[in-house]
Amino acid sequence: MLSVGVRKRLGLASPFDIRFGNPLDLHAIALGHPEVPIIIPHFAAGMLREALMVADLCPNVVLDTSSSNGWIKYMGLSLATVFRQALSVVGPDRLLFGSDSSFFPRGWVGDVYEQQSAALDEIGASTEVREKIFGANFDRLFPAFMPE
Repeated sequence: MLSVGVRKRLGLASPFDIRFGNPLDLHAIALGHPEVPIIIPHFAAGMLREALMVADLCPNVVLDTSSSNGWIKYMGLSLATVFRQALSVVGPDRLLFGSDSSFFPRGWVGDVYEQQSAALDEIGASTEVREKIFGANFDRLFPAFMPE
């Protein structure tokens, strides 16, 4: 259930076929390429259960936390519950923070960080877990982007 904010602000439709967003479709790809990290963005944007199923079966599947996570309203969940569930299935090593800072002039979306940080506080996430989610996991998965 993704929407493109700039399209919404301009009154434009978001003509994206959600049938092509099911994380279960990534299962065969993830199994066939276990050395490649497969990132499912936005906590799967409304298909969290399916993303967790694939991630549980494929250790190379990683979840990205970006977005306002507006899809949560369809699930009757809180962001803290989403983090708790994701951590229980994939663990802290396979969650990547994403701020949803995707287009100009938006820049850093501090409130997304604040919401996610508060959700992690609510579930009692340790400093180690927070460090992994907010940067260490990205650095481990993509060492070419590490400053020298």
